Amino acid sequence: MSTPTSSHSRSHEVVNLNTGWSWKQRDPSIVSVLDEINSLNSAEPTGDSTGTRTSWRPAISFPSEIHIELLKAGLIPDPYVGFNEHKVQWIGDREWLYTNVFDLGTPKQNESLEIEFQGLDTYCDVYLNGALLLKTDNQFLPYTVSLSPSNSVHLLPTENRILLHFRSAKLIAKVLEAQYGTVRAGSCNLGDPSRVYVRKAQYDWSHGPELMTVAPYLPILLHKYAARICALDVRARVSSSLIPSLSVSFELSGLKAALKTVRVKLLDRRGLVIKEERVEYIKSTESRAVVNWEWESGEIDLWWPVHYGEQVLYTVEVVLEDANAETLDIETKRVGFRRVELVQEDLGEADRYGKGTTFLFEINNVRIFMGGSNWIPADNFLTTITPERYRKWLELLRDGNQNMVRVWGGGIYEPGVFYDICDELGILVWQDFQFACGVYPAHDSFVAQVKAEAEANVARLRHHPSLVLWCGNNEDYQQILQWDLKADLPAKIIYEEVLPEVVARLAGPDIPYWRGSPYGGKGWDTADPTVGDVHAWNIWAGMEPWQSYDVQGGRFVSEFGLPAMPNIRTIDHWLDGNVKDRYAQSKSMMQHNKAGSHERRFAVLMNENFRLTGDLESHAYFTQVLQSEGLGYAYRVWRREWRGPGKQFCGGALVWQLNDCWPVTSWAIADYFLRPKPAYFAIARELRPVTVGILRLVEKNRVNDRPRQFYEFGAFQAREASVEIWGTNSTLAAQEAILELLCSDLESPWRYSEEHKITLLPNQSVEILSIPCPHPPQPPQSSEDADPPATSSHSVVISARLIDPYTKRVLARATDWPQPYRLLEFPDPRLQIRVDGEKVSIKVEKPLKALVLSVEGEGEEVNWSDNGFDVTPGDPLEIQAKGLNGRKLKVAFMGREHAFIL
Repeated sequence: MSTPTSSHSRSHEVVNLNTGWSWKQRDPSIVSVLDEINSLNSAEPTGDSTGTRTSWRPAISFPSEIHIELLKAGLIPDPYVGFNEHKVQWIGDREWLYTNVFDLGTPKQNESLEIEFQGLDTYCDVYLNGALLLKTDNQFLPYTVSLSPSNSVHLLPTENRILLHFRSAKLIAKVLEAQYGTVRAGSCNLGDPSRVYVRKAQYDWSHGPELMTVAPYLPILLHKYAARICALDVRARVSSSLIPSLSVSFELSGLKAALKTVRVKLLDRRGLVIKEERVEYIKSTESRAVVNWEWESGEIDLWWPVHYGEQVLYTVEVVLEDANAETLDIETKRVGFRRVELVQEDLGEADRYGKGTTFLFEINNVRIFMGGSNWIPADNFLTTITPERYRKWLELLRDGNQNMVRVWGGGIYEPGVFYDICDELGILVWQDFQFACGVYPAHDSFVAQVKAEAEANVARLRHHPSLVLWCGNNEDYQQILQWDLKADLPAKIIYEEVLPEVVARLAGPDIPYWRGSPYGGKGWDTADPTVGDVHAWNIWAGMEPWQSYDVQGGRFVSEFGLPAMPNIRTIDHWLDGNVKDRYAQSKSMMQHNKAGSHERRFAVLMNENFRLTGDLESHAYFTQVLQSEGLGYAYRVWRREWRGPGKQFCGGALVWQLNDCWPVTSWAIADYFLRPKPAYFAIARELRPVTVGILRLVEKNRVNDRPRQFYEFGAFQAREASVEIWGTNSTLAAQEAILELLCSDLESPWRYSEEHKITLLPNQSVEILSIPCPHPPQPPQSSEDADPPATSSHSVVISARLIDPYTKRVLARATDWPQPYRLLEFPDPRLQIRVDGEKVSIKVEKPLKALVLSVEGEGEEVNWSDNGFDVTPGDPLEIQAKGLNGRKLKVAFMGREHAFIL
């Protein structure tokens, strides 16, 4: 029997049914699912080979997930290791049962009873004391059911048995597909097209592994009350003149006659009351605001994104009281006062794409360049993502100088703790509704459940100051154009009517709505770079050189990415001792790479840039350098397009993706175990408040020359290169600096330097220099030479630093190397590293490319302040390595790609 935990005010008691659960596989030989209860006292597992069909087992944890229960019971292997994913496919084809018994205790006079299912995955029949209480068909929708006699539920003081019967979403999807028709499968490797008929996390159909989860994956709560708040609507608004206001309204459940007054408080972070008001309750109160408060400017602190101010949060407390001033219920919400606007206005000038309009976010009247990441669920098994794990991921994002996270439409609406942490850290949230890469239906019952799902989640999340955009879908409009389908998009009624109406009604103007991502052009032209947002996939999917990212952008790049192998320790985790597959093209490596056509795409990009190798660690290193160089370059050139008022040609870039849902080679910039790849640090460097950028350009002398960013190979007789240098400043104050330009030659002792005093204007990029590329002196030209000698800048490494003229602190660094790297003979950098506790000092005598630091041996992960960086002569570096704990350093760099102990 359950011994639940409870919390309550004087009247409203909440009982968490989180203990005493048992589970088993449904036995199809038993006609009635209720008869399965008879096997509860079975002594030993019997039946099928897994021992799950006819015996009940205690749930290890609750909320629960069936794969985790099976794994902890020793009945299945770890699906994340080797080829085990294929050994557990049978789970998604079966039906599963959970059961529990709970006490109601002695009922009070006029007491109402409700049971709340916060998350059932996905098709579940709920029985209470043998009566069918509820049928669910939506993983994203919470269900609350009254336990009143009108529901034909016979309640007992003790031993009320609840039974959850989960049916296969995978099989039901095929039934619905047969009924409504087969649609074309989506992109992103999201699996069987029948998934579009089921309101279940779409990534379960194999964005990563195909693991069809079932279970009560969120809490189940029993509510006992006379009167309670069933929906609390708190709107913390800020006007265009930055005047804060607050409105509070609610919906009531239970005995309305018991309620006499409503008391509303606003408390600061210390718990001190800022404002309080007691309101007489009348029947119309729950359909209008209980209070409407407004303050003068400066009386309430505004909430700001990270780097722009403090994340000041307040608590709104609403108390229901009866005629004797006794508390009936208390509800609280934490809010922040901020104003958000999605700005789409005509640009004052044209860029390379034309004129068009902006797509940018303005917070508290400040326009902010968004640099961030896309987010997928951090695990295929959602119950394993603890609050601590959420915090580590989001702190990793914040510490990487990112200010926005996009919750992708192929996962879930994350739990409240995710948004709470974003509120605390100042991370802005772009929230997709849960539609991704497909032609979704629009029959009446489907639209109705989508509307209910949207209402529940918009109401649940609308008070979070971090939430700044609701987006209708991911790539659904794009699918129509990509496939050149003649048929219309049925779900446009959802994206263009249902969802915007729900957002407008339940969130108002506080949170903008955007139909889809990408979206914006005429006739659903999702690739128009002059309007809306774009997904820039021509580099990976189209196998174009990553050096062309600067002409692959748009007004807002909400997806782009390059994959890389993870840390070698992560690779060895999934290999699990399989030494024969420890090479880059093995079956095990293919099993743990779900990117479509990854063999061909990797081959082209790797072959163009790096020397081929059969060594796994060197190959993994090269993939990481590829990702780091490409993504760092993309952020650099797109942030350059934030050129100031009237010229904010690019409003942001969100890399695909921050995280992984299992150990895998993927686009993630940190792997499943939160081990950052070099790309994470490259992005962090490009998103610092002040940066400097370098672009080397070569005038082509042949029509079929490689793209300009491949630079000037000496053997190709290319003309001399030119260099463009710019700076960016995301702060709201001008920054004086000294630009130091330092050049070194890989093939000779030649050095060159020059300095310039500059001023970086606030909140924009500034062009600094456009000069011929410095290089060693040309050799004397013989009178017999028909052509001038080739430029020698093909071996010149350019380094730029911005120095604070007063403190002499280095504000920003950048280096630019000749490319492609496969043609370079990297000199011995004569690397010198000194370790003093957790401080690592680094200097070189010759330029060093892509230094990656790691440690020998096991132990806690080291938190590197920087990694995967270049080092140049005359510019020593110092980084922090928290958690080094005296372990020896391992290093890898271009020319010494296989990590070695220093």
